[in-house]
Amino acid sequence: MGDKIGVLNNGQLVQTGTPHEIYANPVDTFVARAVGSPPMNLINGQVEQGTAVTAAGQRLPFDGRDAAAGRSLTFGIRPEDLYLEGGAPVPARVHDIENHGVEKIVTLSMGDSLLRATVPTQTSLKIDEEVRFSRHPEKVVLFDGKSGINLRHAG
Repeated sequence: MGDKIGVLNNGQLVQTGTPHEIYANPVDTFVARAVGSPPMNLINGQVEQGTAVTAAGQRLPFDGRDAAAGRSLTFGIRPEDLYLEGGAPVPARVHDIENHGVEKIVTLSMGDSLLRATVPTQTSLKIDEEVRFSRHPEKVVLFDGKSGINLRHAG
């Protein structure tokens, strides 16, 4: 058994590495969606004055990494890196709840975007309940909005 894997897209090898490397740092949005269950959340937008602004106009706190202001971006965040907590900066509505025994996969509606978060199974939620969430900004992966390439991999 090997300790590295490869990801193919239409027969083309697009990324190789350990499962953790590929999961944590996908080369593009295809790999981000192909690896992980549930897959990485992808939100289109741009950075304006140190704030992530989604295509639907929601403003999200951002850590201010060097991304060209006004550049078309796709923000990628893994479901386990979203946290439901009162007083968090981002409002959303519970769209769906899947109970998987040891965890729940909660689909959140944020404007026109649907995001998935994994939460402990004992978390009490109801469909259409208004919730607030946060995320670790350093865990956000930035992809070029046009090419889908991870900015860390862009040459």
